[in-house]
Amino acid sequence: MSEFAINEIFQSVQGEGSHTGVPSIFVRFQGCPVGCPWCDTQHTWITDKKDTIPILELATKRQEAPTHAIFNSDTLLAEFTRRGYTAKHIVITGGEPCMHDLLPLTTALVATGFSVQIETSGTFPVRVHDDVFVTVSPKINMPGKYPILAEALLRADEIKHAIAMQKHIDELDTLLASVELTQQPVIFLQPISQQARATDLAIKTCIARNWRLSLQTHKFIGIE
Repeated sequence: MSEFAINEIFQSVQGEGSHTGVPSIFVRFQGCPVGCPWCDTQHTWITDKKDTIPILELATKRQEAPTHAIFNSDTLLAEFTRRGYTAKHIVITGGEPCMHDLLPLTTALVATGFSVQIETSGTFPVRVHDDVFVTVSPKINMPGKYPILAEALLRADEIKHAIAMQKHIDELDTLLASVELTQQPVIFLQPISQQARATDLAIKTCIARNWRLSLQTHKFIGIE
């Protein structure tokens, strides 16, 4: 049975994209080589065995620490039960969860009755159950120099693109023009760090193109 390094598990509401407002259990994977300069979870980038802690200690770990516990699908489901979580929607995020083959894990979650969403940078193949809702936040021209995979874009149910300036919209246009999408994902623009200039640009572009605006609602209301 596959095992995964998990940085944190918590219950909240989804603050971004199509599922904004949906009660969710977040499962944050450890490990990401993409290197986005504005990333607000840089503590998840490196997976070091010395940072491994017991599962029972994960709930009380310091939030922004690289410490992580090792789970498989059975122990993850058991942890949801142990914590008394009630949400029926799972958000698998990171880090970069698609570094792993997530088909067995997501199949187990779906079979248990959860709806499942995965958030990925689009730089690794998306190996998940067919019913999983895939959010691709394409990380274009990042320091890790990983290209955005056409197969990831083709699997996307929504594309949620972080922007700070017009250059980022132009990069998205170039990326979308490079792939003949077989299904039309919903496209969201998300201002980086709630910057006023970026928010204004996102609003104007969404109105002009009939795209959607994604705000990090959880940050505005002060929840995780």
